[in-house]
Amino acid sequence: MPLGNGDIAANVWTEPDGDILCYLAKNDAWDHLGRLIKVGRVRITLTPDLLDRGDFEQSLFLEDASIVISNGSTTIKLWCDAHWPRLMVEVSSEEECEVRVNLDKWRTKPRELTDQEIHSANGIQGSDIPLIAMPDQLVRKQPNAVAWYQRNESSIWSTVLNLQSLEGSDTSDPLINRTFGGYIQGEGFKNKGRDGLSIRKITEASFSINMHCAQTESVETWLEQIKNRAGSITPASIADAWRDHQAWWSTFWNRSHIQIESRGDDAGHSEKISQQLAWHRFMVACSGRGEFPIKFNGGLFTSDWPIAGETFDADYRRWGGGYWWQNTRLIYWSLLGRGDYEMLRPLFRMYLDMLPIAEHRSEKWFEHGGAFFPETGYFWGTHLPSNYGWDREGREPKDIENRYIRHCWISGLELIALLLQTYQHTQDDTLLNNELMPIARAVLKFYALHYPHDSSGRLKIYPSQALETWWDTTNPMPEVAGLHYLIPRLLSLPDDALSVNDLGAWRALSARLPRLPIGKRHGKLTLLPAAEHEVEPHNSENPELYAIFPFRLFGIGRPDLELASNTYDQRLFADTGGWRQDAIQAALLGHAEQAAYYVGKNYTQDHHPEIRFPGFWGANYDWVPDFDHGSVGQIAIQTMLVQTVGSRIYLFPAWPSKRWDVSFRLHLPEQTVVDCKLEGGKITHLELTPAHRKQRIVVLLDQDKAKAADIPFTYLG
Repeated sequence: MPLGNGDIAANVWTEPDGDILCYLAKNDAWDHLGRLIKVGRVRITLTPDLLDRGDFEQSLFLEDASIVISNGSTTIKLWCDAHWPRLMVEVSSEEECEVRVNLDKWRTKPRELTDQEIHSANGIQGSDIPLIAMPDQLVRKQPNAVAWYQRNESSIWSTVLNLQSLEGSDTSDPLINRTFGGYIQGEGFKNKGRDGLSIRKITEASFSINMHCAQTESVETWLEQIKNRAGSITPASIADAWRDHQAWWSTFWNRSHIQIESRGDDAGHSEKISQQLAWHRFMVACSGRGEFPIKFNGGLFTSDWPIAGETFDADYRRWGGGYWWQNTRLIYWSLLGRGDYEMLRPLFRMYLDMLPIAEHRSEKWFEHGGAFFPETGYFWGTHLPSNYGWDREGREPKDIENRYIRHCWISGLELIALLLQTYQHTQDDTLLNNELMPIARAVLKFYALHYPHDSSGRLKIYPSQALETWWDTTNPMPEVAGLHYLIPRLLSLPDDALSVNDLGAWRALSARLPRLPIGKRHGKLTLLPAAEHEVEPHNSENPELYAIFPFRLFGIGRPDLELASNTYDQRLFADTGGWRQDAIQAALLGHAEQAAYYVGKNYTQDHHPEIRFPGFWGANYDWVPDFDHGSVGQIAIQTMLVQTVGSRIYLFPAWPSKRWDVSFRLHLPEQTVVDCKLEGGKITHLELTPAHRKQRIVVLLDQDKAKAADIPFTYLG
């Protein structure tokens, strides 16, 4: 079962012998190979053991993010403090018992990664860098405490920068001397050897497992820091910490909800969808408030899953420690409707921190300004070396070996779209001025300077590719749609955010934009993946549908809905699961039944039989849990319930109202919150904050979606 506070997390389970085990994780625990690995594993043993009677139960309580394990006589409560990087464990028993807690080391010596496990260091395989997983180090005996750590005595950072001709950038090594680990202590607990604590003959006990990561000059400095943090918790303060913890989670759950109920025969189906929506949102909250964005391939909840062919330790994840934009973005689009804006901060911060090296790369590789962000890369902004290519003989610095991502630079444009949408929701001027504008200026400058003109004076985006599917394209739809979508919206930002240079540069770029790729397929006019592309695809994405999502040029309430629907109907790759976004695009086009089918398939089918917690989807394309899989369902359901176009708020634009009732609370642009309940196909409750936004509602139940832009506003009192 998962626990977390956004920065730290734990996988918690009970063994057949009654011991409780916890894999501990922290959002910034990057090792010397650039892998996000576990902080450690702890084992909690009770005597008598928890399974000495038949009333055993282990329960996850979403409302306060706690796990309670009980046998009717003894109860253990575990929770990751919402405000501090520590796992709290409380024990109460009707009979006197002994409690022991140990660091359960499995990383006991340096170990070379070989064969398939090398994939957990994806990015540096194929190099001369020794792929050595390092052991945990126990600190010399601590008075009534246990401390352990890993410290990066080496780093791949400079090797990666030098390989890509990026030496001299105004950045520093983020891995070297990074030290992370844990510190266990509890009132009345005594040392039991170097790696454990125990307390005997008690009916009440509690202890904390504090986690800390920092780049420090020495282990001693790190140890002093974690001891100071651990010293802030006392038995007297645990009750206060628990109340503060409950208050944070209460605010979180009250901010948004979606509860679906079926009026037909699929009550269990809709109940599972509602459960999955809650579980996925919970896991995102458990992983999403640290320094770095959530890792799409397992987040903080990787484990030694018994998956055939990939049964490795809990530090393993497919695709390693790099970030894939296409996979990471879906988690963050899902946060807007929920109002979980705080959790967008790590993503924006990471890309803002990447900006200096991205601008340096443009100057070094192309001798012009601006910035692009690669599809795959490390959190400090470089390409993964295995994608970039280790063998540089006969290659210029700009030559990328991996064709799947060679010119896949759409991340910059979509990041701006996500920043814009976040600003429209929050009206946060700090975000506008300090994050959105610097990134928008750099990315659009790159497009303006990098590409030549065609014979008509328009931008010719070549060489280029359309996502990972079409490798040799001219004017790919994602880039062209992104530019057409973004520039008018950027130019309409508040006057005090736009400089004279912004206005001149973006108007000039707008005048040079290529036309959207449109042509005929099977006798019908459709959007195309690119103005020109090769015959055979290399992956299974539908880049032409980027003009629907994430760049919402087409859809309900916008022109040419038929054109967009034709495109969707004729897409080459129709499916759902993992990062596939068909469900979202179906909802944006008003295809209620198809959107509902895909969401239902995502949330009710194909759960891996070896993974017991039903919210841990995967492995799919990535790993377990697959955060893309749940995020697509989140975005699709939100979009089925409400969409905004300009000042219009479309209610139930793609909802199967004949069979699903729903109660929901969602967040919209202009700091708007909508509370609504649909019962028997009729709206029985509707409240908007601020109240004047109610005047902009258009209810699309049983309405012709093609005429949405002309349907009058719905007066609902």
